[in-house]
Amino acid sequence: MCKYLKKSLLIISSIMILNFTACAKSKKSNEVQTEAAAQPVQTVANPEIEKLNKVLLSMTDRCKAAIPNGDPEEFLADLHKVLDSIADFSSEDLSPFYLIDKTHTVSSTYEPKGLIHLENCSAYKVNKNNLSLRPEAYKALGELGTAAKADGVTLTISSTYRSYDYQKNLFDYWVSVDGLEEAERESARPGTSQHQLGMALDFAPVDDAFDKTPGGKWVYENAAKYGWSLSFPQGYEDVTGYRWECWHFRYIGVTACQFQKKWFGDVQQFMIEFLNAWEMSS
Repeated sequence: MCKYLKKSLLIISSIMILNFTACAKSKKSNEVQTEAAAQPVQTVANPEIEKLNKVLLSMTDRCKAAIPNGDPEEFLADLHKVLDSIADFSSEDLSPFYLIDKTHTVSSTYEPKGLIHLENCSAYKVNKNNLSLRPEAYKALGELGTAAKADGVTLTISSTYRSYDYQKNLFDYWVSVDGLEEAERESARPGTSQHQLGMALDFAPVDDAFDKTPGGKWVYENAAKYGWSLSFPQGYEDVTGYRWECWHFRYIGVTACQFQKKWFGDVQQFMIEFLNAWEMSS
């Protein structure tokens, strides 16, 4: 039995057949065996294996390279846990795994439902007065901050939900300061920012030193335990479209964070692109 995702992809690429779980049966004669070998028709035990093949083949080479060897049945079981976790989020708003990047957008009028205002509290500090998050992210931030406080760390939040117009003004500002090319690496055009989803935040300080601070070190060690995922990791600018932002995290839930780490090299963009392709695949 072929049990490995990467091996399966190699098989598909070389002979263009679906061969995740095919088992070769013994034959009574060499003639029958030879004939069978010339007819590469395989049986797919799980119909979702075919869909998995199709989706994985549509992913970028770098995404495929990040996927470790593993049992595709186990992959699918983990995938369905992630899909089931969507029920923990409001059905009246965008999916927690909504793909938004330089080529996938939201409208200028989109605003998350039920945004909750952030204030200084026992769990964390804020350094602005206009911060808000979707209810699910707000609750998870409280849990994250409380856990950090228990370890002697106080987290400070610098940015959360941003409207389309706010993002437009921010992007235009950075273009005026740094020029278009550099601004594109560090700031999202309006309609393409994770902040507009109300599920992303920036910890303070918003600079490359954050990961060296006590708060940054704690967040890197513990964020995923509370459902927060680093959006723009170092060395993946060609994947995310943005340079490393050690302070920017998106709330996707604990189950998705585990799935991302186990199957996608802990790269959020790879996982969310896969989930989007899975949803779009017939």
